[in-house]
Amino acid sequence: MKLLAWVASSFLLCAFPASADTFYVAPPPAGNDANPGTVASPWATLEHADSQVSPGDTVLVRGGNHAGAQLTTSGTAVQPILWRAFPGEEPSIVSDNASTPDGINIEGASHLVIEGFRVDGRTRAGIRAVLCENVTLRNNRADGNGRWGILTGFCDDLTIEGNVTTNSVIEHGIYVSNSGDRPVIRGNLIHGNNANGIHMNGDASLGGDGVISQAIVENNVIFDNGEAGGSGINCDGVQFSRIANNLIYDTHASGISLYRIDGGAPSINNRVYNNTVVVASDGRWGLNIQNASTGNEVRNNVFYSAHSFRGAMSVSADSLTGFVSDHNAVENRFTTDDGNSVLTLAEWRTATGQDANSLAGEPLDWFEDFPGDDYRPASASALLDAGNPVAQVPTDILGTPRPQGATYDIGAYEGAAGTMIFTDGFEAGTTTAWDAAVP
Repeated sequence: MKLLAWVASSFLLCAFPASADTFYVAPPPAGNDANPGTVASPWATLEHADSQVSPGDTVLVRGGNHAGAQLTTSGTAVQPILWRAFPGEEPSIVSDNASTPDGINIEGASHLVIEGFRVDGRTRAGIRAVLCENVTLRNNRADGNGRWGILTGFCDDLTIEGNVTTNSVIEHGIYVSNSGDRPVIRGNLIHGNNANGIHMNGDASLGGDGVISQAIVENNVIFDNGEAGGSGINCDGVQFSRIANNLIYDTHASGISLYRIDGGAPSINNRVYNNTVVVASDGRWGLNIQNASTGNEVRNNVFYSAHSFRGAMSVSADSLTGFVSDHNAVENRFTTDDGNSVLTLAEWRTATGQDANSLAGEPLDWFEDFPGDDYRPASASALLDAGNPVAQVPTDILGTPRPQGATYDIGAYEGAAGTMIFTDGFEAGTTTAWDAAVP
């Protein structure tokens, strides 16, 4: 009987996890870490809350100025720990945490959600997450941080979505590093960062296999990055990943780069679909593939560079094996030797056998309002119905189903009509954090 009772008790514990609690944090004087953490008597600091929570708990953080925090308590796959802004309020992290020169630092903690925080002006990163798995960073804002808006390292199954990462002083808006696999980087607004908009680097020199695999990078708006060099989307040692539905413009280096410098292997077998890439006059190439990064597939993209002697694609000769490219809208300039010689679209077709159904043209004819940064196809645009169906990209950057006409359109937007993302920092028509001005 005792054995049966123990088995029954164990079954109940497995089938019905312990009930979750909701706790509250507010800046002093409303908050005090001697309080019970209720809505009427909240705690004062995130670090104290981290020492008290258990898997499944939610911590609602009130608006106002908060000290930085290092979070080390994990949830579980079934019961993550949720760290969220109190509804209608935006807590602001105004100091580095006591352990690292970052605002919020997730160190060795997994199964967490960090949502709705503002982290500006921190010494290194606004939000850092390392040695972790299943961490979600959602709808946060990080402006003017010393090196990165968001940094992650050795973090598998990561989700970074709906964030605004702007004006990083030294490096990148979002940096996914150290061979963390299966990251999802979706629906972020990234601009004004000194180097890359999004950088993914396997970092073989720092351990691990040096490869980031099965990444999804989609539906991001990335502009005015790279004054110090660095692409809109930069991939070193990234493999078997999908880059789709991104709008990249006014980028001061290349648009999308696949290569190997510190990665454990070249950036091979990636899928680059339905992106709109417009490079600034001080930039480089729309698409840049180097260092034996073979097997990449490129369809339904816009690649244009306003630079005087660069253009649509730079694909090194040792990256052409298994390379597939078609149904793109391009500037009439290509190279296989980093620009030492330049090919027209016709010459590129002859030399590589690629882009048989691609079209060359000018952005003034393609877009609704190119000078005004409205990159939807114009009503008579050659982009309309000029793409090729791709099952992995059933909707556009705004969630509009494809196709709206006879077949897919080229670029991140499907159709000549629809809601526009306001690229000065406002957003309409979707449910992300972009509903307020970006400083």
